[in-house]
Amino acid sequence: MAEREREKELDAIKEQYLGSKKPKKRVIKPSEKFRFSFDWENTEDTSRDMNSLYQSPHEARLLYGRGFLAGIDRREQKKAAAAHEKETRAEQRRKAGLDDRPEDDAVDKKEADAAAKYDAFDMRVDRHWTQKSLDEMTERDWRIFREDFNISYKGSKVPRPMRKWSESKLGTELLRAVEKAGYKEPSPIQMASIPLGLQQRDVIGIAETGSGKTAAFVLPMLSYITRLPPISEENEAEGPYAVVMAPTRELAQQIEEETVKFATYLGIKVVSIVGGQSIEEQGFKIRQGCEVVIATPGRLLDCLERRYAVLNQCNYVVLDEADRMIDMGFEPQVVGVLDAMPSSNLKPENEDEELDAKTIYRTTYMFSATMPPAVERLARKYLRNPVVVTIGTAGKATDLITQNVIMMKESEKMSRLQKILTDLGDKPAIVFCNTKKSADARAKDLDKAGFRVTTLHGGKSQEQRETSLDGFRNRRFTVLVATDVAGRGIDIPDVAHVINYEMPGSIDTYTHRIGRTGRAGKKGLATSFLTLENTDIFFDLKQMLIQSNSPVPPELARHEASKFKPGSVPDRPPRRNDTVYATH
Repeated sequence: MAEREREKELDAIKEQYLGSKKPKKRVIKPSEKFRFSFDWENTEDTSRDMNSLYQSPHEARLLYGRGFLAGIDRREQKKAAAAHEKETRAEQRRKAGLDDRPEDDAVDKKEADAAAKYDAFDMRVDRHWTQKSLDEMTERDWRIFREDFNISYKGSKVPRPMRKWSESKLGTELLRAVEKAGYKEPSPIQMASIPLGLQQRDVIGIAETGSGKTAAFVLPMLSYITRLPPISEENEAEGPYAVVMAPTRELAQQIEEETVKFATYLGIKVVSIVGGQSIEEQGFKIRQGCEVVIATPGRLLDCLERRYAVLNQCNYVVLDEADRMIDMGFEPQVVGVLDAMPSSNLKPENEDEELDAKTIYRTTYMFSATMPPAVERLARKYLRNPVVVTIGTAGKATDLITQNVIMMKESEKMSRLQKILTDLGDKPAIVFCNTKKSADARAKDLDKAGFRVTTLHGGKSQEQRETSLDGFRNRRFTVLVATDVAGRGIDIPDVAHVINYEMPGSIDTYTHRIGRTGRAGKKGLATSFLTLENTDIFFDLKQMLIQSNSPVPPELARHEASKFKPGSVPDRPPRRNDTVYATH
């Protein structure tokens, strides 16, 4: 103790005379002071509380086990509820000292089986839109529907397209006429534009000839005429209710035939006015009274200028093949005819303005394969708030998808496919085959080669198909080998590559297949393996590749089958190549 005291004393004297050695205070820079630490500290782990009290939290039993928690698989919750109920019952029987009865076991088994099944609510995506009624259609179903038929709209307040004739709002007589004319299913342009016509909206339809356009404007036009008073002696001098203009006589007569097909059932009179026939006779026919006039613009303007016809009560105009009419130099005549109609009933320019239900507004339909400036000028002047309906891949998917077509022998396909898939790495790809057997065989080969592969075709049950698709969506599998079941309407985000291992028989199917990539504005890649057996598709494929600025393989470009459409006769060589022998 004395020694320790002495040491203390010495230290005190030293401190007094020599000063103490104070530890230097460390100054922390602000940059270090506020630096974020990325290192993991165990104290920050909140995933599971190490306290044994919180190791097994009590699950919430909503509605005594009949309710569900959001965001957790319903089927798993049902199974857990059934198991919990079984345990509770067993506990109660044990406390009461009762033995297990066979009927209790039967109840438990029944409940467990019910829990293992999907109910209608669990499987909200189980059915394609074709199997649903109109009321069950969701926004997603409508999107898939429009995609299946390549329908796209531009415009505001667009009504839903019609899926089948029975769902359209056409009158019973018209529907009967449609049935008698042998129209089983509506074509895409009819699905999209008939509901618009029935609402008296102005429509610009962009679709090629032969897509059922005529019925698409004739049916709403006839439906509109049926609501008006019939043409009688009092009003026949005021002219027709509707005018259809077409660029050529042949087309006008073809439209007339088509219109008469439906109009006869409704007692509506149709007159066609084309060049090459007596204008006096045609004028006489109009003056006798008719509801619909189908005409070429030049002859119709002649009739109006010579006072053979007036358009005082015409509020429905159709311009078919508008771009062709303009090309042929008919713009002044078309404008002349449109200006001869009453302008007091044009729809208001402000699209938000409510239309008066009792007023009859002018409805203008315009069909055109392209939209040159002159057609746009007409549309801007005479159409009010039009809806642009585009049918087909009018510069849609094809711009975003890079198409590669490779000519090869059947034996080279598998090695090429494996090379493409290896280069892709973990990016998802769909491989299309034409048959179930072929799809299964390809999947087997790829599986042996070490790819994570699954199949999708009509030979599988709904549950297997769902499992395959879910696995592919969740990236458990990176390759989906499929038949055309997956070619339409199935929406898988971020598919990097579509490979046509076997080419389809039609260009439509090809378009649908490659449309699985390059979705939602993203870029995509499609590779097709072409062999000499696929000559049926050569012509259409070559045209499509040229239109989308994709490279055409030289073997395809040179092949005879790619030069003319299957079933058509190749053009006769020009006469100048013939040798003509003359005797004198």
